[in-house]
Amino acid sequence: MKIDILMATYNGEKYLKEQIDSILNQTDQDFRLLISDDCSDDNTRQILNEYVEKDSRVVVFLQAKNLGVVKNFEFLMEKVENEAFMFSDQDDIWQKDKIEKSVKKMEETACDLVYSDLEVVNQELEILYKSYWKLKGFIKKVKKYNNFQSLYLNNYITGSTMLVKSKWLEKILPLPHKSNYILHDYWTALIVSKFGKMAYLKEPLVKYRQHVDNKIGSKKKSNEIEDFEEMRDLFIKVKKDHFKTFVQNAEVFEDEHIEVLNKKSYEYFENLKHVKKANFRNSQLFWKLYKYENFSYAFQNFLILNMPVLALHLFHMKKGLKNKNE
Repeated sequence: MKIDILMATYNGEKYLKEQIDSILNQTDQDFRLLISDDCSDDNTRQILNEYVEKDSRVVVFLQAKNLGVVKNFEFLMEKVENEAFMFSDQDDIWQKDKIEKSVKKMEETACDLVYSDLEVVNQELEILYKSYWKLKGFIKKVKKYNNFQSLYLNNYITGSTMLVKSKWLEKILPLPHKSNYILHDYWTALIVSKFGKMAYLKEPLVKYRQHVDNKIGSKKKSNEIEDFEEMRDLFIKVKKDHFKTFVQNAEVFEDEHIEVLNKKSYEYFENLKHVKKANFRNSQLFWKLYKYENFSYAFQNFLILNMPVLALHLFHMKKGLKNKNE
C-alpha cells in the first residue's frame, strides 16, 4: 500500500529535521511526503528545500499567503493521489515502524482508519507519560467503544497517529473553516467513523513532543484558568462552536436523527450561558451527550455547566487547597 504523508509546517525549524528524518527512515518506504509551508519566516523553507534536493519522495509546496492550520492541511488533502494518507506534525518523532504497523493493521482488519497511542515527551525527548490515552482518560473510549457515538462529543484520536483510506476524502472535504475547535484530524475521524470502520494499535507509535511553542498539546487550556466564570464561559464556548459546526455541515452526516440532535445540543449550550445558579432543564440531553465520557469528567461538567453556584464554591475550595499545598 503506497501512502501520502501530509505535513503542514510553520516556523518549525527547531525540531523539523528530526521529524522528517524519522519519517524518511521508516521501515516501510513506500510513500510520498507532502509538505506545505504556511509562510514561515524562520529557516523552515531552507530546511525543506534541502530535503527536496536529496530525496525524491519529498514534495514541498510554499504558500504565498498564510492559510492557517486547517486550510493548510486541506490544501494537502486535496493533493493526495495514493491509496491512503497520514497526517504529520512538524515537531514529533515517529517510531521507526509506525507506517509498517499501521498498514499491516489496516490490511488485517480491512478497516478504513487506523490510529494508535502516543508517548508524551519533553523538548529533549525524555518521557513524561508513557501513554497519552491513559493521561487523558481515553482508554475506555478506545477499547470499549471506538465508534462514532464515542467521538461525537469529544475527539480522542490524534491526527499524527492516523492512517486513513483516501476514498473517504470525497466525503471529508471540504473541511469546516469557521470553527476554532473542530480541526482537520477530528473531522476526518468523525466522518470516517460515521460511515466506515476503525481499528487501533494500543502501542504508542509517536513521540508526542511538548514544548513552549506547541499550538495544540497535551495540556488543557481550562487547567490554566484561575477565574471560574472564565472557565465556565470557555466550556460553553467550545461546545457551542462544536455543535454550530455540526449544524452548519448537517448534510455531511446524512442522518436526520443526528441533525435534530445537533440543533438541540447547540440550543442547550446556548441557553446555559444565561444560567446563574442552577439548571435542570434538558438534563436528559446532557447525559445523553456525555454517555461515553468518564463519569467523573461528565459529573464535573454537569456541575460547572448546570449548577454554577455549587461548582463555584467547590472551585474556590480546590483552589484554596492548591495554594495551601504550594
